[in-house]
Amino acid sequence: MNIDATIEKGACMVRIEGEMTIYNAFDIKRGLGQCLGSAGEIRIDLSQVIEMDTSGVQLLLLAKREARRLKRGLKIVSHSQATRSVYELYNLAHHFEDLGA
Repeated sequence: MNIDATIEKGACMVRIEGEMTIYNAFDIKRGLGQCLGSAGEIRIDLSQVIEMDTSGVQLLLLAKREARRLKRGLKIVSHSQATRSVYELYNLAHHFEDLGA
């Protein structure tokens, strides 16, 4: 698992590669938290996620809730087949309206 966060023009781009599972939840939460604390908008790239479990879903929902609380934007900009499958399974389209990408 690899998580890379870069700040560009006031937005933090978070790229997650590998597994978004319980085994990596702490590192992913820390990476997302750093972005929430330092940028006006958070963009999350999930195109390289090969597996996602309920912990991964919970982290995304937590990030969305925290972004809303801090009055910051949060957008998922790219998806993998693994994330799309999990979103369909949990019917998350209404939580992440940008799933059409």
